[in-house]
Amino acid sequence: MLPAAAGYDRAITVFSPDGRLYQVEYAIETVRRGTLALGIKCKDGVLLAVEEKTRKLQISDVTQKIFQIDDHIGVAAAGYIPDARAQVDHARFFAQSNKLIYDEPVDVEIVAKNIADMSQQLTQYAGVRPFGVALIIAGVDTTGGELFLTDPSGTFIGYDAIAIGQGSDQVNEFLEKYYTQDVSIEDAGKLALESINMVSEEKTGISHIKMSLIENERKIMRKVGEEEIEKFAKIAKENPTNPQNKSS
Repeated sequence: MLPAAAGYDRAITVFSPDGRLYQVEYAIETVRRGTLALGIKCKDGVLLAVEEKTRKLQISDVTQKIFQIDDHIGVAAAGYIPDARAQVDHARFFAQSNKLIYDEPVDVEIVAKNIADMSQQLTQYAGVRPFGVALIIAGVDTTGGELFLTDPSGTFIGYDAIAIGQGSDQVNEFLEKYYTQDVSIEDAGKLALESINMVSEEKTGISHIKMSLIENERKIMRKVGEEEIEKFAKIAKENPTNPQNKSS
């Protein structure tokens, strides 16, 4: 006997009798199986952080899960990363077109909505599949620091702090408990590092952690170097967010 979902999970355009689009749900499950990515708004900017599992001989100074869309906008991805590259290329073209037409940098929310619209279109047409990736879009525009999440369904939602990928439920509970809107860049970096180590197989070191930052003053995305991440790690060790984690 065929399962209840048989047939309905084969076509992206067909709702099941209980109102579900199984292919979209499968795509969201792909995101959940990806390594962790998170974004945190702080009083001086917006921080993106990801866990990257690299092989021994892999060149590790090239970030695979953080991308730059415009000078003032970046994204962190979880899920099927080749799909992220396609969305990022689309967003870069959109951002540059907006700059040429309006002679000003595009707002972060407009880019997030454009990416979400692209994802939503792939839930309506036969012969295609949804993107198997979620993106955290971070940037600084005329309204200040902004942070949005898009997922394979085409949803986009603004956040102060959000995590996606494997272990994100646990990390989001941690962020909801300890995040404050007046957090500094250093404390945001500490929160991000603690969040990744909370769910990572690697509990020490920083080789598996990559970060990027867009500061409110400069409005230019930059890579956070190893020395700066080491500084965050030192702060986390000496003054952990959760006192129960303090080393003796």
